[in-house]
Amino acid sequence: MPRKRNVALDVALHGTEHQNQAMVMQWAQAREGQRPELALLHAIPNFSGRMGKATAFRGAQLKREGRKPGVPDLCLPVPRGGFHGFYGELKAGKGKASEAQKWWLAELAKQGYYVVLRTGWEAMVLAIDTYLAMEPWIGTATQEDQ
Repeated sequence: MPRKRNVALDVALHGTEHQNQAMVMQWAQAREGQRPELALLHAIPNFSGRMGKATAFRGAQLKREGRKPGVPDLCLPVPRGGFHGFYGELKAGKGKASEAQKWWLAELAKQGYYVVLRTGWEAMVLAIDTYLAMEPWIGTATQEDQ
C-alpha cells in the first residue's frame, strides 16, 4: 500500500510552491542587471484549491476574464534558440503536475515555446538560465492598432 503524503513535512523540507516561485522572482530581480530580459519574467496567477467566499467570487471573475486551469506558472516572452518564449510550471516537494498542466505544456511546446516542468526554485532558475544562454532569435512581426 502506498504511503500517505506528509504535506507538513514536505512543506517544511521544500517550502510551498508560493515560496519557491517567490524565490525565482527574487533571483530574477537580482539578476536583471546582468540579464535585462529577466525584467519580462512574470507569473501567471491561477487560483486552485480551497477558496473562501471573497476568493471564490474573484475566481469566478477571473474565469469570465479568461482564466484557464493548468496554464503554467511562469512566462518569459523572450525568443531564444528558435523558440518563441519560455513557459515554466513549478512544483515544490513531491507535487505533481495535473492533467490540465501537462496538456498546456504539451500544447505550448507544439506552438514553438520552450516549456519546462521543474521541482524547486533552484531547478527552475537553472532552466531559465539554460534558456537565456541559447542564441537570441528575434522575429520582426509587430502590429499596431489601426
